[in-house]
Amino acid sequence: MENNSQSLHESIYDIIIAGAGCSGLSLLYSILNTPSLKDHKILVIDKSFEKANDRTWCFWEKEASIFESLVCKQWDQISIHKNNFSTTLTTSPFKYKMITGLDFYKHVLGYAKQFNNVYWQEGTITSMHAEALSQKDATPTNATIYWEGGMAKGCKVFSSIIAINDLYTISQTNNTTPFLWQHFKGHLIEFESATFDPSIAKLMDFNVDQQGATGFMYVLPLTDRKALVEYTLFSKSLLKPQDYVLEINKYLQKHYPNQSYQIIHEEIGAIPMTTQKLAKSSAPIYVIGTLGNAVKSSTGYAFHFIQEQVKQIIKSLIAIKEVDTEIHSTRHQFYDAVLLYVLDKNWMEGSEIFKRIFEKNKAATIFKFLSNTSTISEDIRIMRSLPTKIFLPAAFKVLFRRG
Repeated sequence: MENNSQSLHESIYDIIIAGAGCSGLSLLYSILNTPSLKDHKILVIDKSFEKANDRTWCFWEKEASIFESLVCKQWDQISIHKNNFSTTLTTSPFKYKMITGLDFYKHVLGYAKQFNNVYWQEGTITSMHAEALSQKDATPTNATIYWEGGMAKGCKVFSSIIAINDLYTISQTNNTTPFLWQHFKGHLIEFESATFDPSIAKLMDFNVDQQGATGFMYVLPLTDRKALVEYTLFSKSLLKPQDYVLEINKYLQKHYPNQSYQIIHEEIGAIPMTTQKLAKSSAPIYVIGTLGNAVKSSTGYAFHFIQEQVKQIIKSLIAIKEVDTEIHSTRHQFYDAVLLYVLDKNWMEGSEIFKRIFEKNKAATIFKFLSNTSTISEDIRIMRSLPTKIFLPAAFKVLFRRG
């Protein structure tokens, strides 16, 4: 992507966005759509602005959002399956929605390129640090960010840069806080004839190899012939790429025997599931997205929470107040921590936990619970779905952080 002609280090930027992924671009888009902020001088740094269709985001919401035009499919029914148990739930008043990565990247980058106050720099960031303008005042007032071959200064830096290897390191360094992975591989497939019911999203089919942890197949039909079929696990370690493919193939052969299909697209990924802080956020350098713990630690859902984090940041910038990127309430963080503890210690099968929750509650109540917007009474309803003899001791363990 062509840069503006101005030298990057001639003056201080109002905002530097380090990382042009979902969180960085969501923040950029919201800033440019906020009248009091859209003229800020902004620098966006990423190792490459040539984006691929590397992921799919799914989320639920009641009303149209800022990215509604990008929704390629939505469902108002979901299904859950485990052994002989099978249920289909209506999601109203929520809709379960899908956005593809490439559509998102093209939309935001295309929009942002129209602004002369947005500057672009391709490069691998090597370091960043806060600094004071003078020795008399030691309070950090701006930050310097370095990449291979250059540097720039900003009044505020929002960083989502984190390498998967760094996450592996973090996952091994804290033995008191559970750290699991939501990892997956998906195939977007198309059959030659009508095969799927496009009105129902198969959210969790646990009738697959659990790999000693929690495994399920995720089937999102886009048409009656085309669907994203994804093998997903919550576990401490990842699989080899071919192991995901093996399970997907087994599933397709079992449910759609003697039917030919083609693979249109593949995606693979790993998302951290932990209440452990992944990085420190303090002025003038703020961490966002996965690095800023925007991921729902008990489920791996990220898109919805990234948008909530962005809204919170925008409010702070408008009010010229200290930025707070923490978006998970203490109460819901505690629930997440208890569930992760149970899964981490194998006190109860994950498939049984989710089966009981969906068996005994409305989808709307569950979505509110998973969105951190549920009431206390709704929380109690969810908790009644689960065995007290398992979850109460786990709650005490989390409260006192013992073994």
